[in-house]
Amino acid sequence: MKLPDSLPVSPWVARFAPLVREGEVLDLACGAGRHTRLFAARGLPVLALDRNGEHLASLAGPNVTTLLHDLELEDAVWPFAAGRFAAIVVTNYLHRPLFADLARSLRPDGILIYETFAQGNQVFGKPSNPDFLLAPGELLALAANGGLQVLAYEDGHVERPHPAQVQRLCAAGPAFAKTEARLDHNVAVK
Repeated sequence: MKLPDSLPVSPWVARFAPLVREGEVLDLACGAGRHTRLFAARGLPVLALDRNGEHLASLAGPNVTTLLHDLELEDAVWPFAAGRFAAIVVTNYLHRPLFADLARSLRPDGILIYETFAQGNQVFGKPSNPDFLLAPGELLALAANGGLQVLAYEDGHVERPHPAQVQRLCAAGPAFAKTEARLDHNVAVK
């Protein structure tokens, strides 16, 4: 799916988006909003957060609320309550101090979809600064420290939308499996 003035939707995000059936989605560091639009088009309420007001201006609309906020400022405070989001989507962004907040802000049955650059990306260009590259297994540690169960994880090379070394994670809160089993059972019973 290609969105206007944007990179295409990440195949990783598209693969796991159907797991989010209801509830609010946080698109953190949303950029031009390719994933905001994806979830909003599925009828889900999306909070698009970015520090670039120009990006956010084009996103306001049905199912989308925007928030201009720079989480990397020295005195920045995580503005979200525990258990608020059905899903949190993060792509091409890394700010390690947020890891615990991300896990805490998921509902117990929530989904975290995360994809960003990993060590080894320096051979492909930017980012090349180690501060912006995940160490091996770093997303797995995020999931473990946040009490999340890993549904899928990859650490490797991608060719599209451009060559890069990435880590990808889809993890769920501790109640996700129970919710999925209940939903599947209800569907089977009907």
